[in-house]
Amino acid sequence: MTTITVQVDQPGPAINPAMWGVFFEDINFGADGGLYAELVKNRSFEFPDAMMGWFKISPSKARGTIEVRTDRPFNAANPHYLRITSEGHDLFGVANEGFRGMGVREGESYRFSAQIRLAAGDPKLRIALYGSDGTLLDSVCISGFSPDWRKYSAVLRPCSTDPRAKLYVLLENAGALDIDMVSLFPEKTWKNRPGGLRTDLVQMLADLRPGFLRFPGGCIVEGSELDKRYQWKNTIGPVEERKLLINRWNYEFIHRPTPDYYQSFGLGFFEFFQLCEDIGAEPLPIINCGMACQFNSGELVPIDQLDPYIQDALDLIEFANGPKTSTWGAKRAALGHPKPFNLRMLGIGNEQWGPQYIERYARFADAIKTRYPEIQLVAAAGPEPADSRFQFAWEKLRELKADIIDEHCYAKPEWFFNNVHRYDSYDRNGPKVFMGEYAAQSDKVVSVKNRNNLECALAEAAYMIGMERNADVVCMAAYAPLFAHADAWQWRPNLIWCDNLRVFGTPSYYVQQLFSINRGNRLLPVNLELLSETRSGQRFFASATRDDASGELILKVVNGDDAPVTAMLNLAGAKEVTGNPKLILLAGAKPSDENSFDEPKRVAPQTSVLSIDSPHFTHTFPAFSFCVLRIGVR
Repeated sequence: MTTITVQVDQPGPAINPAMWGVFFEDINFGADGGLYAELVKNRSFEFPDAMMGWFKISPSKARGTIEVRTDRPFNAANPHYLRITSEGHDLFGVANEGFRGMGVREGESYRFSAQIRLAAGDPKLRIALYGSDGTLLDSVCISGFSPDWRKYSAVLRPCSTDPRAKLYVLLENAGALDIDMVSLFPEKTWKNRPGGLRTDLVQMLADLRPGFLRFPGGCIVEGSELDKRYQWKNTIGPVEERKLLINRWNYEFIHRPTPDYYQSFGLGFFEFFQLCEDIGAEPLPIINCGMACQFNSGELVPIDQLDPYIQDALDLIEFANGPKTSTWGAKRAALGHPKPFNLRMLGIGNEQWGPQYIERYARFADAIKTRYPEIQLVAAAGPEPADSRFQFAWEKLRELKADIIDEHCYAKPEWFFNNVHRYDSYDRNGPKVFMGEYAAQSDKVVSVKNRNNLECALAEAAYMIGMERNADVVCMAAYAPLFAHADAWQWRPNLIWCDNLRVFGTPSYYVQQLFSINRGNRLLPVNLELLSETRSGQRFFASATRDDASGELILKVVNGDDAPVTAMLNLAGAKEVTGNPKLILLAGAKPSDENSFDEPKRVAPQTSVLSIDSPHFTHTFPAFSFCVLRIGVR
């Protein structure tokens, strides 16, 4: 019989409270069209094709023109606006298609707003929501316009739910209006913040109880060229002053082009910090280190021109932590957060490699550590977990005494099962490890056939057991990517899938959640004696921690095999079992099981009470399962 021995009286290293976290990148419509609740696409007509997302509404009797202009704009940072001119014979104007439609719910309120200037006549403006089948869901009329730019708003309450509604902006009689910053937001946003985040998606993050949130990426930090890199200073302040930027996932894959993918930065660095605070996660921003994505141009800033990039990093720390009397602390306070965000970590570059990266990292580290020695720096080790780029990075970063090194791996489930013991041999006195991006790929990397199935989730759980057992080396880990819109994705698999109205977590989501909410405070030694004469146990792994607050042992066990495993559990050093022991089981009928919009919890945790009256007992772990046992011991 397989035996699991846990030394409950020999607590080991402490586990980082922020060990299990999440990684956000604006991929798969993760921000615009996803987490950021704005329903209007190209709201300020700044896309290179200024009318992308918009189309003209011109019934047979209507006469008029639409024209994108830049003279005397509402805001110079976003100079384009739309002039609608109607001769007054019928309703005339434009409609916006949203992000693969606009998801609206019956009876809920949606706030329309726009900057509008009267150009001629005395027109009225009809604002309407139409359903995907042409049903009028609601409409309102706005009038009394000024020859100067002013913000006008109205509330729409659709009479039925529709995932693919459209917004119509129509002149009712003769005249001309200039229109900019056209917006439609649900009034029900996260914490009811105007212009805020989509409630159900943030709730999914909050339910993970993440220890940290890494943002804003990912490859968008680097940009395919440096002029397309993410610049945090362009993402704070009034939304009308945040300059649009093309998203690299707009054109990255020839097999999944997304020509309407741009970043409005309505979800910017202030909102990221605020989100971290909301969900109790440590902020982990990543900044550009003077290198564009090496999978694209690999463009480099010359070393003697790197100072502005380093200054951006220093200013970011001041923005997050500085007193409100400091330059950037004052900007944070002006945005409504006078208290510091207590930033403790900062990533230098995303997924860089080679001598050029090491040279630039060293410059950043020297400047930041001189001014802010308390900030822990995360360095990159490239895109693969064991190649020559990885080995070179580790050698050089160890010499530089890097705080934390970011490792990445996307591979088939076999790699994760086979590398559970990867960190057993790591140097305990060297840099800590951040497994910053990982996900099991059911088919292959960048395949559109990858599935978020149970086998992948169990492979990840097994690997996480290996990381947990080495928590003195591995201080943080995050699955990637986080969000994906079902109608606008570029990459799969992903942790959370959504459409315009619905959201569900994958089996991998529930694995992440179970580790996070059952983290424990200290490691406990585990000895696993497998039954060797049968196939069972080849994919059988265990780890244990102690929860200081509850006094519970938390045992995590993965059985990735196709047969149950019966094990004798020996809680060595325990005098007795106390309380009501609990079993949390994540399992499925077959490895290919996955969740969907129609069956969002086909693979989801089930909790039951265990009948245990002794520190020595037998338990059967089902095939294709991940089990968490919480047992009070004395």
